[in-house]
Amino acid sequence: MRRREFIAGLGSAAALSSAAHAQPAQVPTVGYLHVARQETQGPFVEAFRKGLQEMGFVEGRNVRVEYRFGDDDPNRMSELAADLVSRNVAVIASTGGTRTATIVKAATSKIPVIFEIGADPVRNGLVASLSRPGGNLTGINSYVADLWPKLFDLLLKLLPNGRVFAIVFSGGTASQLEYLQMEARSAAEARGRSVVVLTAFTPREIDDVFLAALQHRSDGLIFPAAPLPYTQREKLAALAAQYGIPAIYPFRENTEFGGLMSYGINQVESWRLVGIYVGRVLKGEKPADLPVVQPTRFEFVINLKTAKALGLEFPPDLLSIADEVIE
Repeated sequence: MRRREFIAGLGSAAALSSAAHAQPAQVPTVGYLHVARQETQGPFVEAFRKGLQEMGFVEGRNVRVEYRFGDDDPNRMSELAADLVSRNVAVIASTGGTRTATIVKAATSKIPVIFEIGADPVRNGLVASLSRPGGNLTGINSYVADLWPKLFDLLLKLLPNGRVFAIVFSGGTASQLEYLQMEARSAAEARGRSVVVLTAFTPREIDDVFLAALQHRSDGLIFPAAPLPYTQREKLAALAAQYGIPAIYPFRENTEFGGLMSYGINQVESWRLVGIYVGRVLKGEKPADLPVVQPTRFEFVINLKTAKALGLEFPPDLLSIADEVIE
């Protein structure tokens, strides 16, 4: 080989080597799945991104996120979950409740899944235990065993003469709903009250819920945590005002949009924790070893303007324990 050709060859090899070293490492892709409409999820997506950033992952820089939203149609979740699995994403953030997490679990046993749900993940078969999930799922769990007594006690302080309360379930698996109904009836009966169980899984069914509550002469409504009470918060507040029915909701945003009162976790904080757990998995930790996170703080928010419109007055003991009073 001539000396000039040899030197040229060395130069080409060096250039190729330099170009190879200059290429960035492959950026991981995260799947984000929720049953709601995308336009309702802004604060939560931002909280999720914040959690990722706290773990060193910035969307568009060193991580990609494939978003899938169900547009309030639970029947679309299997298709959307299968799509994310087919793309072989690194992690799936399943933030659409227990039903969605169950669908994702059925869709993949290999891809790590971080869920945000409002039910017992052990009872619903998502994890082996809270401390050692054992499979490819873990996440944030806002379920609290003594929540029903708390909800009834708050309502009865405001409505001491209330006898019948309608509970509106709008998410979850069949076994979860059966168990929650049993818990709710037990808490009501212990206080000498009765419950009417209603369901609304789509926005179209919400009007029927209020009509059914009136037909059963319900003194108040209880909305357990699920995606629908958040995405339809404005409609729920308007119908409650129209029919004159007091209601307690799961999210502070319900009260901010005109609901009477709310008691539940800070959802934005939960989504941030989902982002943190996704980041930990991207760094190499396994869901099987990451304990399910449970909430330690609940918010009680009341709306005085709504109470006045309904002809109600919050007693001093309720006002004193409220985390926020909207006037």
